[in-house]
Amino acid sequence: MDAATIAKLEGHLKRTFGNPHIALKARPKQKDSAEVEVKGEFIGVVFQDEDEDGSFMFEMAILAEDLEG
Repeated sequence: MDAATIAKLEGHLKRTFGNPHIALKARPKQKDSAEVEVKGEFIGVVFQDEDEDGSFMFEMAILAEDLEG
């Protein structure tokens, strides 16, 4: 993903979730996706949708250990 696309997606996620601490980082080995972080903690990946040009998917795993406590 190029820097302009990452900036556009980061702005969208910040507005959508009302969280200014969301940051996207390019993935060196993957050109079609970026890592999503909140305050430096990895929370998921956003990647280009293969079926719809110009669209993206956000994938976030929630582990059992994250739900404890």
